[in-house]
Amino acid sequence: MGPLIGSPLVRLLLARVGQGVLVALMVGLLTFILVRALPGDMAYRIAAGRYGFDWVSTTAADAVRHDLGLDQPAPLALLAWIWDLLRFDLGQSLVTGRTVAEELSHQFGQSVLLAAWAAGLSLLIGPPLGVLAGLRPGRLVDRGLLLVAVLMRSVPPFAIGAVLILVLAVQARLLPAAGYGTPAHAVLPALTLALCLAAVSARVSRDAVMTVSGSAYYGFGRTKGLGGSLLFWRHGLRNAAVPVLTYFGVQFVALVEGMVVIETLFAWPGIGHALVHAIVARDVPMIQGAALTMGLFVVAMNTVIDVVCHLLDPRGEPS
Repeated sequence: MGPLIGSPLVRLLLARVGQGVLVALMVGLLTFILVRALPGDMAYRIAAGRYGFDWVSTTAADAVRHDLGLDQPAPLALLAWIWDLLRFDLGQSLVTGRTVAEELSHQFGQSVLLAAWAAGLSLLIGPPLGVLAGLRPGRLVDRGLLLVAVLMRSVPPFAIGAVLILVLAVQARLLPAAGYGTPAHAVLPALTLALCLAAVSARVSRDAVMTVSGSAYYGFGRTKGLGGSLLFWRHGLRNAAVPVLTYFGVQFVALVEGMVVIETLFAWPGIGHALVHAIVARDVPMIQGAALTMGLFVVAMNTVIDVVCHLLDPRGEPS
């Protein structure tokens, strides 16, 4: 049991568990403070979300404030949320009255589906181009990839999405511009996120391949008479994959950030779209639940990628 607990993989998992607890506490604290600091009457916003702006009055706002306990001191409300979190209870939506877990269950699944499509497309686009550029540094493919990567990283995701809507949906009429219901609706938002991710992963792949191809063990493989493709598949691909996957974990943060904007742009019913509506309605439990889910999703995906990198890294193998 002692060697198992002291193994690098177990230490990694324990560290990620601690990171998840810290993320939960920080997300709850920051969202609570930021929402309370927003201008406007929170009770009025919640009443507008319940009854509509045309039917809101001061009396309705006061009733909402009293029913939901919004007039109680902020520290008590924060401690109550932390206590509920320790009991795995995210609370109830202040607007709909349904539990936050019920509200987020469908939305989180749609966000995971969109993230999986985007991640898969980015892996099909970025790393293969990076490998081609890294095996032929300084040539046309390498210079063209650098230009495209810089342009894609300079343009915000919503602008890329708007261009794709104009070209593929409005002009060519190949895909629906927005909405949800068929696999075709996921193509444009997934492609928008994938292009943003692929722009960076291509350059990381290119640098990783150049580093591996210039290493001593790679040169020794050439002296043994291994051909270019066989040498790369045996000794290059696995070593080059470690930094690519590591940076891909970092990109999940950018993926989650981009999903908030992209889901709103394409009317995709995901957790980012729900977060925007919850902020407008001042629905504090929904904001905290959505932000917490997104934060823990990033921690979970980084944990998976760290485990995969640990298994792929040849230096971690017993001699």
